[in-house]
Amino acid sequence: MFEALDLDDPQRAAATHGDGPLLIVAGAGTGKTTTLAARVANLLGRGVRPERLLLLTFTRRAAREMLLRAETMSGHPEAGRVWGGTFHGVGNRLLRLHGRALGLSPDFTVLDQGDAADVLGLLRDELGLATGDRRFPRKETLASIYSRTVNAATPLDEVVARHYPWCTDDVGDIRALVTAYTERKRRQHLLDFDDLLLFWRALATSPETGPAVAGMFEHVLVDEYQDTNALQADILDGLRPPGTPRNLTVVGDDAQAIYGFRAATVRNILDFPARFPGTTIITLEHNHRSSQPLLDTSNAVIARSPQRHPKTLWTERTTGTRPVLRACLDEIGQADAVCRAVLAHRELGVPLMRQAVLFRAAHHSDVLEVELARRNIPFVKYGGLRFLEATHVKDALALLRVLENPRDEVAWFRVLQLPAGVGPATARRLMQTIGVYDENADPVVTFIDSQVEVPAGSVAQVNQLRSALSGCADEGLMTPAAQLERIRAYLGPVLERRYDAPAARLADLDQLVLLAQGYEARGRFLAELTLDPPASASDLAGPPSLDEDWLVLSTIHSAKGLEFDVVHVIHASDGNIPSDMALRDDDEVEEERRLLYVALTRARHALHVTYPQRFHHTIRRERFSTALVSRFLDHDDVRATFDVAGPDVDVREDGGPAVAGVVSVDELLAGLFGAPGAS
Repeated sequence: MFEALDLDDPQRAAATHGDGPLLIVAGAGTGKTTTLAARVANLLGRGVRPERLLLLTFTRRAAREMLLRAETMSGHPEAGRVWGGTFHGVGNRLLRLHGRALGLSPDFTVLDQGDAADVLGLLRDELGLATGDRRFPRKETLASIYSRTVNAATPLDEVVARHYPWCTDDVGDIRALVTAYTERKRRQHLLDFDDLLLFWRALATSPETGPAVAGMFEHVLVDEYQDTNALQADILDGLRPPGTPRNLTVVGDDAQAIYGFRAATVRNILDFPARFPGTTIITLEHNHRSSQPLLDTSNAVIARSPQRHPKTLWTERTTGTRPVLRACLDEIGQADAVCRAVLAHRELGVPLMRQAVLFRAAHHSDVLEVELARRNIPFVKYGGLRFLEATHVKDALALLRVLENPRDEVAWFRVLQLPAGVGPATARRLMQTIGVYDENADPVVTFIDSQVEVPAGSVAQVNQLRSALSGCADEGLMTPAAQLERIRAYLGPVLERRYDAPAARLADLDQLVLLAQGYEARGRFLAELTLDPPASASDLAGPPSLDEDWLVLSTIHSAKGLEFDVVHVIHASDGNIPSDMALRDDDEVEEERRLLYVALTRARHALHVTYPQRFHHTIRRERFSTALVSRFLDHDDVRATFDVAGPDVDVREDGGPAVAGVVSVDELLAGLFGAPGAS
């Protein structure tokens, strides 16, 4: 089978590896997806049953594409039966199957990150933490603190001191808030994203359930291992099938570990051989994307990092255009230089959509966007509002969620404010009246069948809401798509009342209906949509219709995994790359170096790196600041790989406890968020 595949020797060795732990260190553009798919195909060809394989990726789409490749490579007709998906998605499936052993009801609702922040916001108000005489962290900050503490398996005091020092005086109140948050979720049968991992680890490490869960899988394969966090590594460590070799394959690139702000840790991939004794390490260095002059620059930048597995990317494409390092007088000059380079490549036959402008922070493209519009260069910018974060989409899903879980407090709080004249105070009173907090009540039935006291001007619209829920209440007669059709009909007048241009929002609801088609179970639809949401409406409807072509603008984080014929990296100056907000210790500086490496390795044929020598600031007062080239580029060996252009510039020289159920998970949380020194 593999004789027919175009695999190089290291790829073939990885694909045909036998038993035991395997670390595939895959440099940028070295075909890691092909290699991992080939390994799945090889295992299927060796007779491993597909349902005994677990493939973990960071998007459900990536898992589908990889399994399709494996099916093509192996010719195995049942490759689709492989357990494939994200950590959170697989955790959701396992908990619905085995969660009762941990005290979980299988009909739990999954809170997305926005909903989790909303619950924390409600509790923030209830506990009186928002009404004091001093500033208290907002709900989004609280959600971030909570998630980082759980995923990094680090006590609250340490997390706040390191990442949120401005919240140090609030640690006691944050601890009380998290305790209330945990209790509220358990009472209302809610799990947030972090709970999915916590309870999966509980399943994997519990003496009662661990052997059965681990025994489900003969081989476990993990993509993008450099992006995993401490909790995910613990889960993998707990998947030890009794009496069998540790058949764990992970693939990743330590040089592309750039998600520390999500609690991912590069230590997982660096320390893999120590954590899993007997590991075989296979390094993929043959780059199939970029020309050698571009690889020379990338290699030189990352070679100075002390946190890496040694590797040097190479390619047969030994000739090609050298990258350009261009200093510009200011941001206007930078925008002009980028536009000129973009148009020059277009004249040479490179479409705009095969070019990308990459930057560290979204606001770095502000001046450039004005110049692109002036020159009639269409563009698409990635990193905006995600589809499920749009208010009207969340409204529709909230209606669906109260039908699925009548005790979903956040969903009810949103739904009850849809009628005109019903505000937060009335919504809270109605929630008490209909029994949202009463485990023995059915709030949906009570709301539909009983008259509730509402402001006089809201009676008609509350009745319309009651009618909409009544029409959807019998799931046996209506699929999720049909229920969403009914919900869309109800929301039509609501959108007309709330927004000046409701047509586009109604179109989003149409896309939501399309997404629901093919689902028979409402709970499954809600869970899968929450765990693997589309990034935007354009994800559903295809690429935007912008002229015949468009330029891609993207943050570097959003561009990871993509490739372009021509890449323009802007604001490559110290204070931007690395960000002056990420210089607190060596680990943060090294992650910034890896971020630049990711940007450089997106280019196939041409690379332009620019930086302005002056910045215009409006914070506190208008002023200009002098900028110097990024410290990662300010070395003779790195600069020697560039053609340098622009005005002359000054150059500087320069592991957690086992848990076994609901109680154990709550005890773990109490340890993380407990008093200083608690464990």
